[in-house]
Amino acid sequence: MTSITPQEAYQATNQHYELPAELFGIYLDQRLKYSSGLYTDEHTDLDQAQTNKLHFVARQLGLTGGERLLDIGCGWGSLTLFMAREYGCRVTGVTPSRPQSEYIRAQAEKLGVADLVTLELGSFADIEVTGRFHAVTLLGSIVHMPNRTAVLRKAYGLLGQGGSMYLSESCFRDHAAYEEFSRRPGTKHVTEGIFGFADMVPLSVLVEAVESAGFSLTGLTDLTAHYHRTIEEWERRVEASRDRVEMVAPGMSEPLVRYLRTANAGWGYTTKHYALSALKSRMGPTEAP
Repeated sequence: MTSITPQEAYQATNQHYELPAELFGIYLDQRLKYSSGLYTDEHTDLDQAQTNKLHFVARQLGLTGGERLLDIGCGWGSLTLFMAREYGCRVTGVTPSRPQSEYIRAQAEKLGVADLVTLELGSFADIEVTGRFHAVTLLGSIVHMPNRTAVLRKAYGLLGQGGSMYLSESCFRDHAAYEEFSRRPGTKHVTEGIFGFADMVPLSVLVEAVESAGFSLTGLTDLTAHYHRTIEEWERRVEASRDRVEMVAPGMSEPLVRYLRTANAGWGYTTKHYALSALKSRMGPTEAP
Protein backbone atom coordinates (compact mmCIF):
# COMPACT_ATOMS: atom_id res chain seq x y z
CA MET A 1 0.00 0.00 0.00
CA THR A 2 1.38 3.37 -0.99
CA SER A 3 1.81 6.13 1.60
CA ILE A 4 0.85 9.03 -0.69
CA THR A 5 -2.18 11.03 0.43
CA PRO A 6 -5.29 11.51 -1.75
CA GLN A 7 -4.46 15.22 -2.06
CA GLU A 8 -0.90 14.44 -3.19
CA ALA A 9 -2.21 11.94 -5.73
CA TYR A 10 -4.77 14.52 -6.93
CA GLN A 11 -2.04 17.11 -7.49
CA ALA A 12 0.34 14.63 -9.13
CA THR A 13 -2.13 13.23 -11.66
CA ASN A 14 -3.20 16.69 -12.76
CA GLN A 15 0.16 17.19 -14.48
CA HIS A 16 -1.17 14.85 -17.18
CA TYR A 17 -4.91 15.45 -17.10
CA GLU A 18 -4.54 19.22 -17.27
CA LEU A 19 -2.66 19.04 -20.55
CA PRO A 20 -4.75 20.71 -23.29
CA ALA A 21 -7.66 18.83 -24.83
CA GLU A 22 -6.11 19.52 -28.24
CA LEU A 23 -3.28 17.12 -27.38
CA PHE A 24 -5.63 14.25 -26.60
CA GLY A 25 -7.65 15.04 -29.71
CA ILE A 26 -4.61 14.17 -31.81
CA TYR A 27 -4.55 10.52 -30.81
CA LEU A 28 -7.81 9.58 -29.09
CA ASP A 29 -11.20 9.00 -30.72
CA GLN A 30 -13.69 11.77 -31.47
CA ARG A 31 -15.14 11.56 -27.93
CA LEU A 32 -11.68 11.74 -26.29
CA LYS A 33 -12.29 8.44 -24.49
CA TYR A 34 -9.05 7.61 -22.68
CA SER A 35 -9.49 3.88 -22.04
CA SER A 36 -9.88 0.62 -23.92
CA GLY A 37 -12.21 0.28 -26.86
CA LEU A 38 -14.13 -2.89 -27.75
CA TYR A 39 -13.41 -4.34 -31.19
CA THR A 40 -15.91 -6.67 -32.85
CA ASP A 41 -13.78 -7.58 -35.88
CA GLU A 42 -10.66 -6.59 -37.80
CA HIS A 43 -12.52 -3.81 -39.62
CA THR A 44 -13.66 -1.94 -36.49
CA ASP A 45 -12.09 1.51 -36.30
CA LEU A 46 -11.23 3.39 -33.10
CA ASP A 47 -14.37 5.55 -33.03
CA GLN A 48 -16.64 2.53 -33.43
CA ALA A 49 -14.64 0.52 -30.88
CA GLN A 50 -15.13 3.25 -28.29
CA THR A 51 -18.85 3.47 -29.06
CA ASN A 52 -19.06 -0.31 -28.67
CA LYS A 53 -17.32 -0.05 -25.31
CA LEU A 54 -19.70 2.58 -23.98
CA HIS A 55 -22.71 0.44 -24.91
CA PHE A 56 -20.94 -2.50 -23.23
CA VAL A 57 -20.61 -0.46 -20.03
CA ALA A 58 -24.31 0.40 -20.18
CA ARG A 59 -25.19 -3.31 -20.54
CA GLN A 60 -22.93 -4.28 -17.66
CA LEU A 61 -24.64 -1.69 -15.48
CA GLY A 62 -28.11 -2.78 -16.59
CA LEU A 63 -29.07 0.69 -17.81
CA THR A 64 -32.39 0.99 -19.57
CA GLY A 65 -32.68 4.79 -19.61
CA GLY A 66 -33.16 7.65 -17.20
CA GLU A 67 -30.99 6.34 -14.37
CA ARG A 68 -28.89 8.52 -12.08
CA LEU A 69 -25.24 7.72 -12.74
CA LEU A 70 -22.01 8.70 -10.93
CA ASP A 71 -18.91 8.74 -13.17
CA ILE A 72 -15.82 8.85 -10.93
CA GLY A 73 -12.77 10.07 -12.82
CA CYS A 74 -14.80 11.13 -15.84
CA GLY A 75 -11.84 12.30 -17.95
CA TRP A 76 -12.90 14.36 -20.95
CA GLY A 77 -16.50 13.31 -20.44
CA SER A 78 -16.88 10.55 -23.01
CA LEU A 79 -19.00 8.30 -20.78
CA THR A 80 -20.72 11.16 -18.94
CA LEU A 81 -21.91 12.77 -22.17
CA PHE A 82 -22.72 9.47 -23.91
CA MET A 83 -24.92 8.15 -21.10
CA ALA A 84 -26.73 11.49 -20.89
CA ARG A 85 -27.31 11.75 -24.64
CA GLU A 86 -27.91 8.11 -25.59
CA TYR A 87 -29.62 6.80 -22.44
CA GLY A 88 -31.13 9.95 -20.95
CA CYS A 89 -29.24 9.38 -17.70
CA ARG A 90 -28.71 12.13 -15.16
CA VAL A 91 -24.95 11.96 -14.79
CA THR A 92 -22.66 13.42 -12.15
CA GLY A 93 -19.07 13.41 -13.34
CA VAL A 94 -16.10 13.80 -10.99
CA THR A 95 -12.74 15.07 -12.27
CA PRO A 96 -9.65 16.54 -10.59
CA SER A 97 -8.95 18.65 -13.68
CA ARG A 98 -10.40 22.11 -14.26
CA PRO A 99 -9.68 21.98 -18.03
CA GLN A 100 -11.58 18.69 -18.24
CA SER A 101 -14.49 20.14 -16.28
CA GLU A 102 -14.67 23.21 -18.52
CA TYR A 103 -14.43 21.07 -21.67
CA ILE A 104 -17.26 18.79 -20.53
CA ARG A 105 -19.52 21.72 -19.66
CA ALA A 106 -19.00 23.18 -23.13
CA GLN A 107 -19.67 19.82 -24.82
CA ALA A 108 -22.80 19.26 -22.73
CA GLU A 109 -24.15 22.61 -23.94
CA LYS A 110 -23.22 21.79 -27.53
CA LEU A 111 -24.91 18.38 -27.37
CA GLY A 112 -28.01 19.70 -25.63
CA VAL A 113 -27.60 17.66 -22.44
CA ALA A 114 -26.45 20.37 -20.03
CA ASP A 115 -29.58 19.81 -17.92
CA LEU A 116 -28.59 16.16 -17.43
CA VAL A 117 -24.91 16.70 -16.55
CA THR A 118 -23.52 17.81 -13.20
CA LEU A 119 -19.77 18.16 -12.62
CA GLU A 120 -17.81 17.99 -9.39
CA LEU A 121 -14.25 19.34 -9.46
CA GLY A 122 -11.75 17.73 -7.10
CA SER A 123 -10.63 14.44 -5.61
CA PHE A 124 -13.53 12.04 -5.11
CA ALA A 125 -12.09 11.18 -1.70
CA ASP A 126 -12.55 14.79 -0.56
CA ILE A 127 -15.63 16.16 -2.30
CA GLU A 128 -19.18 15.89 -0.96
CA VAL A 129 -21.60 14.15 -3.29
CA THR A 130 -25.25 14.03 -2.24
CA GLY A 131 -28.20 11.89 -3.21
CA ARG A 132 -28.57 8.28 -4.29
CA PHE A 133 -27.40 6.81 -7.58
CA HIS A 134 -28.52 3.81 -9.61
CA ALA A 135 -25.03 3.13 -10.95
CA VAL A 136 -21.40 4.16 -10.58
CA THR A 137 -18.48 3.89 -13.00
CA LEU A 138 -14.70 4.00 -12.57
CA LEU A 139 -13.00 3.61 -15.95
CA GLY A 140 -9.23 3.57 -15.48
CA SER A 141 -9.45 5.97 -12.56
CA ILE A 142 -9.01 3.96 -9.38
CA VAL A 143 -5.36 3.41 -10.27
CA HIS A 144 -4.84 7.09 -9.42
CA MET A 145 -6.47 6.77 -5.99
CA PRO A 146 -4.24 5.51 -3.16
CA ASN A 147 -7.18 4.76 -0.84
CA ARG A 148 -9.00 2.38 -3.20
CA THR A 149 -11.06 0.58 -0.52
CA ALA A 150 -12.19 3.88 1.04
CA VAL A 151 -13.13 5.17 -2.43
CA LEU A 152 -15.19 2.06 -3.15
CA ARG A 153 -16.89 2.24 0.25
CA LYS A 154 -17.84 5.84 -0.45
CA ALA A 155 -19.21 4.84 -3.86
CA TYR A 156 -21.11 1.97 -2.23
CA GLY A 157 -22.71 4.36 0.22
CA LEU A 158 -23.94 6.58 -2.62
CA LEU A 159 -25.70 3.72 -4.41
CA GLY A 160 -29.26 2.71 -3.75
CA GLN A 161 -29.98 -0.92 -2.86
CA GLY A 162 -29.47 -3.05 -5.97
CA GLY A 163 -27.29 -0.34 -7.55
CA SER A 164 -24.58 -1.43 -9.96
CA MET A 165 -20.91 -0.62 -10.43
CA TYR A 166 -18.61 -0.93 -13.43
CA LEU A 167 -14.87 -0.70 -12.82
CA SER A 168 -12.17 -1.25 -15.43
CA GLU A 169 -8.46 -1.14 -14.75
CA SER A 170 -5.04 -2.26 -15.92
CA CYS A 171 -3.45 -4.70 -13.49
CA PHE A 172 -0.28 -6.68 -12.99
CA ARG A 173 -1.10 -10.25 -13.95
CA ASP A 174 -0.06 -11.59 -10.52
CA HIS A 175 1.83 -10.66 -7.36
CA ALA A 176 5.12 -12.01 -8.71
CA ALA A 177 4.89 -9.68 -11.73
CA TYR A 178 4.04 -6.79 -9.41
CA GLU A 179 7.11 -7.45 -7.26
CA GLU A 180 9.39 -7.83 -10.28
CA PHE A 181 8.19 -5.03 -12.55
CA SER A 182 6.43 -2.31 -10.53
CA ARG A 183 9.64 -0.38 -9.79
CA ARG A 184 11.39 -0.86 -13.13
CA PRO A 185 12.28 2.30 -15.08
CA GLY A 186 9.77 1.63 -17.86
CA THR A 187 6.93 1.15 -15.38
CA LYS A 188 7.92 4.24 -13.40
CA HIS A 189 8.00 6.28 -16.61
CA VAL A 190 4.30 5.46 -17.07
CA THR A 191 3.09 5.54 -13.45
CA GLU A 192 5.16 8.53 -12.29
CA GLY A 193 6.67 10.23 -15.35
CA ILE A 194 3.44 10.40 -17.36
CA PHE A 195 0.65 10.15 -14.79
CA GLY A 196 2.37 11.57 -11.72
CA PHE A 197 0.80 8.88 -9.57
CA ALA A 198 -0.66 5.49 -10.54
CA ASP A 199 -0.72 2.50 -8.21
CA MET A 200 -1.25 -0.44 -10.55
CA VAL A 201 -1.85 -3.63 -8.57
CA PRO A 202 -2.77 -7.28 -9.25
CA LEU A 203 -6.44 -8.02 -9.98
CA SER A 204 -6.77 -9.89 -6.70
CA VAL A 205 -6.05 -6.64 -4.81
CA LEU A 206 -8.85 -4.86 -6.67
CA VAL A 207 -11.28 -7.73 -6.06
CA GLU A 208 -10.43 -7.66 -2.36
CA ALA A 209 -11.14 -3.92 -2.25
CA VAL A 210 -14.46 -4.37 -4.09
CA GLU A 211 -15.52 -7.11 -1.67
CA SER A 212 -14.30 -5.19 1.39
CA ALA A 213 -16.46 -2.25 0.32
CA GLY A 214 -19.53 -4.51 0.48
CA PHE A 215 -20.11 -5.16 -3.24
CA SER A 216 -21.06 -8.52 -4.69
CA LEU A 217 -18.97 -9.23 -7.79
CA THR A 218 -21.20 -10.16 -10.74
CA GLY A 219 -18.85 -10.22 -13.71
CA LEU A 220 -15.25 -10.17 -14.89
CA THR A 221 -14.20 -9.56 -18.51
CA ASP A 222 -10.67 -9.73 -19.88
CA LEU A 223 -10.23 -6.74 -22.22
CA THR A 224 -6.47 -7.08 -22.62
CA ALA A 225 -6.47 -7.75 -26.36
CA HIS A 226 -8.86 -4.85 -26.93
CA TYR A 227 -6.67 -2.42 -25.02
CA HIS A 228 -3.60 -3.62 -26.92
CA ARG A 229 -5.31 -2.77 -30.20
CA THR A 230 -6.57 0.55 -28.81
CA ILE A 231 -3.09 1.66 -27.77
CA GLU A 232 -1.64 0.50 -31.09
CA GLU A 233 -3.99 2.96 -32.76
CA TRP A 234 -3.10 5.73 -30.31
CA GLU A 235 0.60 5.18 -30.96
CA ARG A 236 0.07 5.16 -34.73
CA ARG A 237 -1.73 8.50 -34.50
CA VAL A 238 0.96 10.08 -32.32
CA GLU A 239 3.71 8.87 -34.66
CA ALA A 240 1.87 10.31 -37.65
CA SER A 241 1.38 13.66 -35.93
CA ARG A 242 4.55 14.31 -33.90
CA ASP A 243 4.78 17.86 -35.22
CA ARG A 244 1.24 18.63 -34.07
CA VAL A 245 1.94 17.10 -30.65
CA GLU A 246 4.99 19.35 -30.27
CA MET A 247 3.00 22.42 -31.28
CA VAL A 248 0.33 21.73 -28.66
CA ALA A 249 2.58 20.33 -25.90
CA PRO A 250 6.28 21.00 -26.59
CA GLY A 251 8.54 18.14 -25.57
CA MET A 252 5.65 15.69 -25.16
CA SER A 253 5.88 13.56 -28.30
CA GLU A 254 8.81 11.37 -27.21
CA PRO A 255 7.56 10.67 -23.65
CA LEU A 256 4.09 9.98 -25.03
CA VAL A 257 5.35 7.45 -27.58
CA ARG A 258 7.52 5.81 -24.92
CA TYR A 259 4.53 5.54 -22.58
CA LEU A 260 2.34 3.94 -25.25
CA ARG A 261 5.04 1.49 -26.32
CA THR A 262 5.81 0.52 -22.73
CA ALA A 263 2.14 -0.01 -21.95
CA ASN A 264 1.63 -2.22 -24.99
CA ALA A 265 4.80 -4.25 -24.49
CA GLY A 266 3.55 -5.75 -21.23
CA TRP A 267 0.06 -6.95 -22.17
CA GLY A 268 -0.41 -10.61 -21.39
CA TYR A 269 3.13 -10.94 -20.04
CA THR A 270 3.27 -8.59 -17.05
CA THR A 271 -0.09 -6.79 -17.30
CA LYS A 272 -3.75 -7.38 -18.09
CA HIS A 273 -6.81 -5.15 -18.44
CA TYR A 274 -10.06 -6.18 -16.80
CA ALA A 275 -13.63 -4.97 -16.48
CA LEU A 276 -15.40 -5.78 -13.23
CA SER A 277 -19.11 -5.43 -12.56
CA ALA A 278 -20.70 -5.60 -9.13
CA LEU A 279 -23.93 -4.96 -7.26
CA LYS A 280 -24.93 -3.43 -3.97
CA SER A 281 -27.00 -6.44 -3.01
CA ARG A 282 -26.81 -6.14 0.76
CA MET A 283 -26.04 -3.57 3.44
CA GLY A 284 -22.40 -2.50 3.46
CA PRO A 285 -20.04 -2.75 6.43
CA THR A 286 -20.62 0.89 7.42
CA GLU A 287 -24.38 1.10 6.87
CA ALA A 288 -27.20 0.51 9.31
CA PRO A 289 -30.49 -1.04 8.19
